[in-house]
Amino acid sequence: MAASKKIVFFDIPTKEPIHALEYPEIKPRLQPHLPGLDEYTVPTVIMPDGTYIMDSKVIVRELEKQYPSSPPLDHDSPQIPKYMDQLSWVFRNLRPVFLVGVPQRLLKEVNHAYWNETRAEHVGMPLDQYIKEHSTEEAYKGATPHLQSITAMLKENDKGPFFNGDTIKYVDFAHAGFLLMFRQLGEDIFQPILEATGDPEVHLKFLEALKPWTERDNH
Repeated sequence: MAASKKIVFFDIPTKEPIHALEYPEIKPRLQPHLPGLDEYTVPTVIMPDGTYIMDSKVIVRELEKQYPSSPPLDHDSPQIPKYMDQLSWVFRNLRPVFLVGVPQRLLKEVNHAYWNETRAEHVGMPLDQYIKEHSTEEAYKGATPHLQSITAMLKENDKGPFFNGDTIKYVDFAHAGFLLMFRQLGEDIFQPILEATGDPEVHLKFLEALKPWTERDNH
């Protein structure tokens, strides 16, 4: 690829008519440029020099290196592994919610077979069987202590609304991605998650403060 000033961003499309990679297209598109990997994921970017970079944190680190932000995003902050540990447990518990909700409400039909096959491998059984054996009520209950731990982190700095007061950092964008994904799934899913946080208002204020970065969320 010829060098240019453009950064090309690959991601998964939802039902909105945006230009992006469908799940079955990810590996064939990226493997020639990132050979030998066990898994190919998005987001992935092509940097102006033609280099392909995969994984959000690696992408952020390189963008910060080439295009420093002020203040810096602190992508190596000790807050991040602490937050991501709690978030991983949230997602593990919320599987009965999003394993069905994502394909039904967000993905185009071309992705459904791939989603069902790969996610069945993750949970060790067909998704229909998994959903029958795991209720959404149990899912929200299991996620509650971890969501409340995230709430406690968000409230540690009383200057708010972000994790570090009034200064936005990498951890804020990670949390924004989580909240916005589940909000996009629908209010019937988003509201129980907000309630499970123990303090819905602090997360709603967080989202409100993020509007300058999230108002362009459809492309």
